[in-house]
Amino acid sequence: MEVISENKCFGGVQGVYRHSSEACGCDMTFGLFLPEEAKDGPVPVLWYLSGLTCNHENAMTKAGAQAWAAEQGIAVIFPDTSPRGDDIANDEAYDLGQGAGFYVDATQTPWAPHFNMWTYIADELPALVFEKFALDQSRQGITGHSMGGHGALTIAMAYPDRYRSVSAFAPIANPTASDWGRKQLSAYLGDDESKWAAHDASLLMAQKGFAGPVLIDQGADDQFFDLLKPAALAEAISANRQDAVYRMQKGYDHSYFFVSTFMEDHISFHAEAMYAE
Repeated sequence: MEVISENKCFGGVQGVYRHSSEACGCDMTFGLFLPEEAKDGPVPVLWYLSGLTCNHENAMTKAGAQAWAAEQGIAVIFPDTSPRGDDIANDEAYDLGQGAGFYVDATQTPWAPHFNMWTYIADELPALVFEKFALDQSRQGITGHSMGGHGALTIAMAYPDRYRSVSAFAPIANPTASDWGRKQLSAYLGDDESKWAAHDASLLMAQKGFAGPVLIDQGADDQFFDLLKPAALAEAISANRQDAVYRMQKGYDHSYFFVSTFMEDHISFHAEAMYAE
């Protein structure tokens, strides 16, 4: 693992690291904020999955997570959103290919050799960071924005014993019924829609839900509201009587101004779950 940078930040360290990924068949880069408490032993960890067109850096520099994470003594991991490189498949559209991994393991040409973001986020990167850094594997939470909110919710529901809490900012909530989903799921997974269901938060929420608490924030003035399908997730939460708070935030859009505004709430939400006995 290569250290790209390490900077003192709110008493802790904001690092950027690169490593060779077997799952993605290329080098991958991630950010990791370690609070000051990590000097004394393992600390709880929050995974932050970013949205379309982002890399590890967007949330790391725009979301304002470090200040609140430092206050709570929590580490935050900022993975990339896809494999990258000259020899890796891409598409001219911003919502497919590099920067748009959708947190699935692709089975279709030309994506399958590299686009295995589910395995990368759920298996490979955790194995690396828990080996290399002072992180408490028993105290994990996961969150994300937009495409990353979709990833956070679906991964959390697939591994209910791993994460104590899950939250999302304006998640792509019902991709099997949206243009932000049907295009990508068919490209990565093929036309058999039965294989898409495991990557639809609304379907999963209705069927199984999540063992812990859930927090969702959605901007009421989000310019992508119709693509995100928030009503489907809200209905699934209600139908399954899920322990959840779903907040419609009047006047807010899809930007990092929205994310940073409510980041303190999300960090505090996860901290409460992580420190609960």
